[in-house]
Amino acid sequence: MTATTPTASAAHAAPIARTGRLARLWRGRPEDAPWARPAFLGLLAVTTALYLWNLSASGYANSFYSAAVQAGGESWKAFFFGSLDAANAITVDKPPAALWPMALSVRLFGLGSWQILLPEVLMGVGTVAVLYAAVRRRFGAGAGLIAGAVLALTPVAALMFRFNNPDALLALLMTVAVYGVLRALERAEGAAKWLVLAGVAFGFAFLTKTLQAFLILPPLALVYAVCAPARPLRRFGQLGLAGLALVVSGGWWVALVELWPAASRPYVGGSQNNSFLELTFGYNGLGRINGNEVGSVGGGGGGGQGGGWGETGPLRMFNDSIGGQISWLLPAALLLLLAGLVVTWRAPRTDTARAAFLVWGGALLMTLGVFSFMAGIFHEYYTVALAPYLAALIGMGAAVLWEERTRFAASAGLAAAAGVTAWWGWTLLGRTPDHLPWLRWTVLVAGAVAALGLLAAGRADRRLGLAAAGLGLAAGLAGPFAYTLETLSTGHQGSIVTAGPAGAGFGGRGPGGGGPRMDGGDGGRNGGTQPPNGFPNGFPGGGQAQGGQFQGGQFPGGRMQPPGGQSPGGQNQPSTGQNQPSTGQTGQTGQAPAGQMPGFGERGGMGGGGGMGGLLNGASVGAEAKEKLLQDADAYTWAAAAVGAQNAASYQLATEKPVMAIGGFNGSDPSPTLAQFKEYVAEGKIHYFIGSGGGGTGGGMGGPGGGAGSSSEISTWVQENFTAVTVGSATFYDLTSEK
Repeated sequence: MTATTPTASAAHAAPIARTGRLARLWRGRPEDAPWARPAFLGLLAVTTALYLWNLSASGYANSFYSAAVQAGGESWKAFFFGSLDAANAITVDKPPAALWPMALSVRLFGLGSWQILLPEVLMGVGTVAVLYAAVRRRFGAGAGLIAGAVLALTPVAALMFRFNNPDALLALLMTVAVYGVLRALERAEGAAKWLVLAGVAFGFAFLTKTLQAFLILPPLALVYAVCAPARPLRRFGQLGLAGLALVVSGGWWVALVELWPAASRPYVGGSQNNSFLELTFGYNGLGRINGNEVGSVGGGGGGGQGGGWGETGPLRMFNDSIGGQISWLLPAALLLLLAGLVVTWRAPRTDTARAAFLVWGGALLMTLGVFSFMAGIFHEYYTVALAPYLAALIGMGAAVLWEERTRFAASAGLAAAAGVTAWWGWTLLGRTPDHLPWLRWTVLVAGAVAALGLLAAGRADRRLGLAAAGLGLAAGLAGPFAYTLETLSTGHQGSIVTAGPAGAGFGGRGPGGGGPRMDGGDGGRNGGTQPPNGFPNGFPGGGQAQGGQFQGGQFPGGRMQPPGGQSPGGQNQPSTGQNQPSTGQTGQTGQAPAGQMPGFGERGGMGGGGGMGGLLNGASVGAEAKEKLLQDADAYTWAAAAVGAQNAASYQLATEKPVMAIGGFNGSDPSPTLAQFKEYVAEGKIHYFIGSGGGGTGGGMGGPGGGAGSSSEISTWVQENFTAVTVGSATFYDLTSEK
């Protein structure tokens, strides 16, 4: 009997242990209130459900990245480099870390919209969870829940955590980095491992979106150097260890790419010299700050007051184009940051509450300052980077002032935050007057009532104070929640995406709006009201949209159809500098609505078959074209080649066969050269040249800065030596049969 008793006891104890673990998962930490963990799990469940709802409406979202994901799902070499096609002609214009989770998903579950976008949703839910954990540790579960809810309901966050650009992973990694620094600030023992975690997060963030990952590095390092509970020498040694972790985690891939023989790897997309370092410090680095972005459409000329990307200045995040994406609670966050620093001002050097305000506030102010004044390419959805910092300050500041509410200054601070949020929400909702018009005044009235209640919160019954606080939070979140629901209900495709209803983002009616995205990684939306001229400062080269036609000005490469001209299947013809009106569908001609740019969707977004000549979105691939590409496709390295990555991506996603993107995203990268292309053709590696993709010309967008380049030379050579055949709505050239 005694020999069997332990076995029986162990068998009986196993389910009890499992039950205990489940109970702890539901109950949370002993020091937490009983409602805290269930509320947190509920927040994650609701966030997941919201972000999964209608997910497939976006299809392949940004086909530029989806093509690279498809390639990575087929080829491990393409996976490693972030190639646009499985035959490894050229990479995307970012490092590949953001592509890896999506490519692994495609490898496991096959190619499809859900397989590509589900990892982005999980990143969003993960960011909410990490943010909650970071805020809860010092300020309580209530503050963590407020921060998590604010992040989840920020319109631009709801957009980008369901889209396949790199920004979702970047936001998650930046939040993890802040969490690591905050944990390291708690005590001297064990700080090094948390700083190493932060360093690794920064390193992989660099492999996600290069130098943007380092925007918040200075304030975080400075706060730790000053406020950490350790001797100065130890603090700097720990920071050095974190720096080493950053260099190793971010540098291993860079070293391999730079040391890899150029002849046996893909061309580095976005660079002009096939160098990732050049891409990092030029086009994706200082070029974003000063506007000298050689290789981008409209790039290379400096930024001035924002160049073609909107007016710069301290109010940029509040303008008609960007305000509805991110700024709903931004005034309150800045006010609560100031209040939190005032409350904790006399605390000891190592006080973790003040350090948290300095860390989150420093991250917000640094990113806010760069975004507000950068003269290079800037688009509305970049602002998702601000969302975790802003949300943390809302939760932390509200918690600190609530604890101090018996002091009139604290209750007045809460009232001011509620009042300014209601007023700003009323202002933002006024920019889209046709969207839920009743909500605007509801937010203002509810916010005013809440502000009055919070002003007396220190002297009123606690339940009345909580009711006023709840009303203020509801009023503050009502506007962004409405915009988030509109975002979730709408599919977003292409290279320029914005959140909210029409007019809330790209295409805001006032000055200073963001221009269309012209870089490969950063992208568009099917929705939003088309602004005058399409670009905030007019089309590149000074053109204007008049009666649906592009008048005057010259797109780089001069590849636009003159007004009144016709071409087979609605294709654009080279050398005129004018754009033929289009319905926005590949190869179809027709008159665009007055004031709208050809290729824009019904609501002004860059939808349809390749708006902007296929630059901002891909082509609509017909059954006939797909069938032709698939014939004997396995006999060729590339089933086809097309100028510009979006056009190439459309055919690649339709056939799941490699399609060479001549010139990378803009058609402006010098890859391949004409000599290289001729060699590929002579070796029988490319079957077709696609001369039209959603209004594209065979000539592409020209070379760096808009000059004639390899893509134009290749297009001209193909047109002169091979016969054009109309396939459905597209023009194909069979490169295996010369004229």
